[in-house]
Amino acid sequence: MAIGDIIVGIDIGTTKVCTILGEVNNFGQVEIICSTSYKCNGLKKGKIVNEDDISLSISKTIKEAEEETDLKINSAYVTIPGKYATIVENNVTKEVKDKFSGITQKDLQNAIMQVKDIEIPEGQILADLAINEVILDNGKIESDPIGTLCSSFTISAQVILANKDYVRKLSGIFKKAGLEIDGIVPTTLAERNLVLDNNELHDNIMLLDVGAENTDIGVFEENKFIYTNTIPLGGNNITHDIAVVLAISEEEADKLKRQYGLALRSFIDNDNEIMLNTCKDETRNKVIKSSELIEIMEARIEEIFSLVNKIITNQGIKSRINNVVLTGQGITNISKSDVAGKIALNIPVKISTGRAISTVKPEFRTAYALVRYIASRPFAKSVSSRIDTNSKESFIKTTIARIKEFFYS
Repeated sequence: MAIGDIIVGIDIGTTKVCTILGEVNNFGQVEIICSTSYKCNGLKKGKIVNEDDISLSISKTIKEAEEETDLKINSAYVTIPGKYATIVENNVTKEVKDKFSGITQKDLQNAIMQVKDIEIPEGQILADLAINEVILDNGKIESDPIGTLCSSFTISAQVILANKDYVRKLSGIFKKAGLEIDGIVPTTLAERNLVLDNNELHDNIMLLDVGAENTDIGVFEENKFIYTNTIPLGGNNITHDIAVVLAISEEEADKLKRQYGLALRSFIDNDNEIMLNTCKDETRNKVIKSSELIEIMEARIEEIFSLVNKIITNQGIKSRINNVVLTGQGITNISKSDVAGKIALNIPVKISTGRAISTVKPEFRTAYALVRYIASRPFAKSVSSRIDTNSKESFIKTTIARIKEFFYS
């Protein structure tokens, strides 16, 4: 990573757009310069339903960030749901031009250019490149191979492809907001280094991010990103079920979900009575038992995990997963959701305990994770978004020297 690079990360969610500006400090860490958010209703179940609404929300967050930082933001990175991404594994072996001088930056750059040079299916475009490791001809794995003496080396990587139509819509949305797209990263790939702890980063893990209307799936075998997808269910579905079954308002349903949030009836300590304040059904008793509420929640949570189980089983990757980590505001506040997941998946499940996850507000975690992911890209000369600084004296814009060079070129 390049010290001083300013990275802009945008996460387009179901209820809001969140933007984070981060700068790489002298210790190679990302410092948050600014975080902004604005309501958004342009994305439903992972589908873009209102481009203008999303563009407006992005513009609002960017304008607020510019006013707060005195910077002019011209580009940003953005996350995409897993269902719009396809992972292709590729390896390239490269001869070292001068084995007596060791691996040069140019040797590495040439190998990286080759490893992403694959045949791209119709309807998809190149989105990202996740490099797993650099393996020397003697079998040794090097995290920093520059200068290492060897005759050849192999780069192992995952080439991330994205749905062309989705990217076209995103590009149009960003253009309306006056921005270019620096890069596109699947949500769970961006979140991995933030959500997982050190041991989990070297394990075979399924990361489940349960949001408002989507659950994003990411499967990792140690450093390898092997699968991603999205199911169109999340925390809002639980709220909606409560509202419909109990004939109450969505607002009261959400309040009850937060107050009595429990994923399994078998863990009820005291089956309290609950007074319903907005019940629309005159024939219905306005008082229910908490077990009735939790039964509704349990059914939907079981369905979410069952759909995930079906997907990973059909993909033939379930047996390769050792542990499951839960994140996302849609479910992590519901007690025993990890236990419900373990029952449905028959795999150990836990709520994320990554050390860095507590350093940022839940709504900004995905955008912050995106900035951290971009900052940690190996072998990149610069990853900076395109930023202009405003001189307070002359108001003349000067372009930052470090312009991002996507795909490390």
